[in-house]
Amino acid sequence: MNYQEALVYLDEHASYEKTGRVESPSTTTIERLLEVLGDPQNDFRVIHVTGTNGKGSTSQIITRLLMSHGLKVGTYSSPHLENVRERIQVDGEPIAEIDFADSVAAVANAEGIGTVRPSYFEIMTAAAFRWFSDDAVEVAVIEVGMLGRWDATNVVHPDVAVITNIALDHTEFAGPTLAHIATEKAGIIKPGCVAIIGEVNEDLRSIFAAEPCEEMLVRGEQFDVVDNHLALGGRSIHISTHRAEYLDLFVPLHGWHQGDNTAVAIAAVEAFFGSALDIETVQEGLAGVLMPGRFEVVGHQPLVILDGAHNAAGADVCSSVFFEDFDPHGRRILVVGALGGRDISDTLSALKVDEYEMVICCTAPSPRARPAREIADVARSMGCSEVVTADTVERACDIALADATSDDAILIAGSLYVVGAARTHLRRVLP
Repeated sequence: MNYQEALVYLDEHASYEKTGRVESPSTTTIERLLEVLGDPQNDFRVIHVTGTNGKGSTSQIITRLLMSHGLKVGTYSSPHLENVRERIQVDGEPIAEIDFADSVAAVANAEGIGTVRPSYFEIMTAAAFRWFSDDAVEVAVIEVGMLGRWDATNVVHPDVAVITNIALDHTEFAGPTLAHIATEKAGIIKPGCVAIIGEVNEDLRSIFAAEPCEEMLVRGEQFDVVDNHLALGGRSIHISTHRAEYLDLFVPLHGWHQGDNTAVAIAAVEAFFGSALDIETVQEGLAGVLMPGRFEVVGHQPLVILDGAHNAAGADVCSSVFFEDFDPHGRRILVVGALGGRDISDTLSALKVDEYEMVICCTAPSPRARPAREIADVARSMGCSEVVTADTVERACDIALADATSDDAILIAGSLYVVGAARTHLRRVLP
C-alpha cells in the first residue's frame, strides 16, 4: 500500500466524517485491531487529554515541555488542518508518507485478520499507536477525538489524564447537561493515573472524583494562573502549583485562555515527572510551541487571523480575544463557515456577528457542511447589515481580501475545516 492507496482506504472507512453520526459507540473494534497488532499502545507512557475546548493547545504545550526535557515524544491529535499526516507526529514532525502508508497497511491487514470494520478514526488511532511503538517514542500525548469514555483513544493506560474544561458540545451524543458531558470525559481517568482537572465548576467536581485515580489535582486548588497579561506576540504569565512558582513565562499564543491551558500543561508534566520543573527548561519548551489555526495571525495590512472555534464556548473566547486584544484602525470583517449538528445561531452570537462591518458566509469543505446561505440567513436575522455568501472558503477569503484596506482586520472562524482550507489558500495568495 502506498500513500495514495492509504488515503483511499481511509476514505472508504469514513463514516462520522461524512455523516456526523456515530453507530453504537464502543471500544470493542479498536481493542480487537490493537490485539492483532500486538497492543502497541502499551509500549510507551501516555498523557491522555480531553476537554471541550483547549485540548489541542494543551496537548501541544505538553509535547513541547516533554521535548525540552530530552524525551522522544509522540503526539496524536485530530482533526487535521491541511494534511492528514499532521495527526501523527514525533517530536513535532508529521509522520512521513512512507511510514504513514506502512502503518495504515498494517491496520488494513489487522482488519482482515480481526474480522472487524473499523472507522476512519479507529484506523488513524491504531496507525498512530503502531507508529509510536515502531519509532520507540518514550511518551505519547494522546488527544481524545470526541468526549472520552467511548473514544477510540480510550484504550490507553495513562500516567496522567487531563481534562481541560467542560462546556456544551456534542450534546447529540452526551447531552443535554454539563454533568452528562463531564461524565463522558471523566471516563479517561484510570486507576493509578494522576488526574489534572482544568475545569473549575465545583458542581462537576464530584463527577471527576468518582473515577479511580491515584491523585486528582484541580485548577484553583493545587495549581492556577496567578498573573496573565497581553505581551507582544502572546501572553506573559505566572503559574503557581503545589510544587513550584513559574514566573515571567512567555507563551507565544494569543488569548487569555492560553494561560489556563499552560497551567494545565505544566501541572500535567509535573505529575508525569513527579516533581517541579526547571524554569529554564519550561521557558525553552514554551518558546517552541506552535498552534496553527488557533488564533493564528497569518497576514498583516490587513490583519488576517485564523481561529478554529467551532462551538459556542470556543467562539466566545475567540471573539473576546479578537475584540479585546486586537484593535484595528479600520473595519472588522468576519469570514465564517460551519458544520451541521450545532445551533449556528449560538456560534454566531458568541462570535458577536453583529459587531462586524462585513460578514462573509461560506460553505465548509465537508459533506457535513452547513450551506453558506443558511448561515447568511441567520446572520441577517441577528442584525448584520452587510452579509455576503460564497460557495467556497477560497472564494470567501478572496472577497474579504479584495474588500479590505490595510487598516482592516479579517477573522476567519467557525470550523477547523474552514480554517484549514483558508490556511492553504492564504499561503498562496498573501505576500
